[in-house]
Amino acid sequence: MILLKAEDITVGYTEIDILHNVTVTVRSGEIVSVIGPNGAGKSTLLKTVFGILKPRNGNVTLKDEDITGLRPDRIVRKGISYVPQVENVFPSMTIQENMEMGAFIRNDDYSQRLEEVFDLFPVLSERKKQKVGHLSGGQRQMVAMGRALMLDPQVLLLDEPSAGLAPVLVSGIFEKVKEINATGVAMIIVEQNAKEALKMAHHGYVLAMGKNVLDDTGEALLANEEVGRLYLGG
Repeated sequence: MILLKAEDITVGYTEIDILHNVTVTVRSGEIVSVIGPNGAGKSTLLKTVFGILKPRNGNVTLKDEDITGLRPDRIVRKGISYVPQVENVFPSMTIQENMEMGAFIRNDDYSQRLEEVFDLFPVLSERKKQKVGHLSGGQRQMVAMGRALMLDPQVLLLDEPSAGLAPVLVSGIFEKVKEINATGVAMIIVEQNAKEALKMAHHGYVLAMGKNVLDDTGEALLANEEVGRLYLGG
C-alpha cells in the first residue's frame, strides 16, 4: 500500500528551483533511500515533505490525504517525523528531557512509549540524566532519532544520519535504522554513504541536478554499473 507520495515536485528557494518534477513513493514498512551528488536536492525533498518548503508545483499525499504545504506542526500531527542533519538535539538538556520534548504534542501518558524508545537505544537508557552536549556524535544522533520516534510516526524522515560520524560509529547508526524499520515505521533516508543506504533500502531513488535519474529496488541499484561508477565509487 502506498503510504506517502511526493509527486511531480518542483520547489526551490527564492526564484531558483532546486527540484524539477521529482516523484518519490513510500509504501508501508519500506525503507526508501535517496542518493545523489551534493546539490542534487535530496535535503530539499525532505524539507518539502515536512512542510518547511512549499512546492511551486506537485503535491505530497499521506494515505491519499493531500498534505501539500501544511505547516510542520500539522505534518507532525499527521504522523510524519523529521530528523534534520544539524541542530537536531537540545545539548543543554538531558537525554530524557530531549525525549520528552519529542512528545510535546501528546496529551496522553507517553511513559510506555518512552520505555519503548529507550529499549531501542539501551546505551541512552543507561544515561538518561546525562546532558546531551556531553555525548558522542553517534549517541547524539540516536537521541535525535529517539526523540522523533516519541510521536510513534508512520513515516520517519532522516537527513544524512551518518554525517560527521567516525566510520566505526556509522554501522551502529545504520543498524538502529533497520531496528526502527522492523517496528513498522516507514522511512525516507537521504544519505551520502550511498552504498550502505542502498544495502538496507527496499527501494531507492537517484537524484541529480534536481531531477529523478533512476529508481529501482535497493538491490538492483547496487548492481547497476552506472550507479556504481557514478555514486558508489565502483
